[in-house]
Amino acid sequence: MPNFRRSPAPAGLLFGRIAGLVAGLGCGIAQAALQPAQLAVVINDDDPHSVQIGEFYRQKRGIPAENMVHVRIPDKPRKLSAGQFRQLKEDIDARLGPQIQAVLMVWTAPYAVECNAITAAYTLGYDSAVCANRCAVGKPSSYFNAAVSRPFSELGLRPAMLLPTDSVEEAKALIARGVASGFRVPTAGAYYLATSEKERNSRAPYFPRAGVLAQRKLTIHNQRADALEGARDVMVYQTGMAKVDKLDTLQFLPGALADHLTSFGGDLYGTTQMSSLRWLEAGATASYGTVSEPCNYWQKFPHPAVLLRHYLNGDSALEAYWKSVSWPGQGVFIGEPLATPYRREAGR
Repeated sequence: MPNFRRSPAPAGLLFGRIAGLVAGLGCGIAQAALQPAQLAVVINDDDPHSVQIGEFYRQKRGIPAENMVHVRIPDKPRKLSAGQFRQLKEDIDARLGPQIQAVLMVWTAPYAVECNAITAAYTLGYDSAVCANRCAVGKPSSYFNAAVSRPFSELGLRPAMLLPTDSVEEAKALIARGVASGFRVPTAGAYYLATSEKERNSRAPYFPRAGVLAQRKLTIHNQRADALEGARDVMVYQTGMAKVDKLDTLQFLPGALADHLTSFGGDLYGTTQMSSLRWLEAGATASYGTVSEPCNYWQKFPHPAVLLRHYLNGDSALEAYWKSVSWPGQGVFIGEPLATPYRREAGR
């Protein structure tokens, strides 16, 4: 991340809201999580894996048939031009009813629109200013830390996520982890690592305080280390490294969220830094990464306390991740969107 710049200090109101989140983790009122009937599933008919996994997902999650959207994107490009994306978005939107609150794109690529992430471009609109200055202050998201359960109905936006499909076997396993996350609240750990790569530690001041949240059966761990090793109860893992080692020693629980603050984690097929796909391959259920050089503004990455608060209060993986990023224009959200290990239901 040679172009990293220091993040500006948070302004008064936002800082106060975040400080309250850190202090009040695990004490919020449960929220109504995203439901299968509110999710549109977009399939690329030019990608056989997308077709197969899209249908598998529909069956496993009980997605209504009318929520399935078919498009054609030949050749699996990593990036779309602004014009190509405009047409794609129009094709998708034309087939969505007012009940649809979020969108799942069932493919690995395309994952970018010019210098925007495709999930952000779909949700917030393509932002040409990103390519003019990738390290500029980002466009704020009205969904950040919002007490909203129906984003389209309440805010006029539909948060989007990618479900990678390069491997049918791994995609099915990912979906299975998302489904399994809804059965019981596990005894789990949330791990936050401040590393030797100091420029990638811009989120460290916002790591939740170490301790036990007994109501959620969650232990929060803060460590100074370059890698977590041997943990068998991982529900959350957030760190700052260009490449995260020892993932093969970990056991991620169903519904686990994991990401690393670095420039190009969202360049899913890139080789200069670790792709966010590696988190899913290691057993996480959802992740996030930036597709173009963002500099190290914490606002362009998932805020640790905001992410944990919303997840513990019953949001799905898609909702909690989206609500945790203040300036998400360059970031791609990937994984199984309906994973909800802390959904609060009668009898739980």
